[in-house]
Amino acid sequence: MNTAQEREEPVVVTLTGCSSEDADAVFRALGRSYSSDRAAHETPRHVSEGHATVWTTTFDVAHPRGTPEPVRLAAPVTAELQGGYWAVDRMAAALATSFDVRQEGMDAGDQEKDVQLHLESGVRP
Repeated sequence: MNTAQEREEPVVVTLTGCSSEDADAVFRALGRSYSSDRAAHETPRHVSEGHATVWTTTFDVAHPRGTPEPVRLAAPVTAELQGGYWAVDRMAAALATSFDVRQEGMDAGDQEKDVQLHLESGVRP
């Protein structure tokens, strides 16, 4: 059995409807607080221009390592968070410190929930 210190709390973050630069800004903001399966030097990029692109990264929110700061986005981003209730709530709270966040939808199951968020720039002009 895992102890509280060994327990992982993964949240899958999926971004759509945004530029690769905005996807990178969101992932970097979250990466300041949580470890992920994404390398520090890795940046999102379009594989095929003109087609819808979805970026996905998994973050472990069990052991935060810093506080996020407000981040500028060029345009709104749709973010979907999927994971355990506590983990998704913690991730949504972290996003709210970096961006203006509006919840657009939620599906809940026994063990996990899926939340769709609308993110806008957290930096005022």
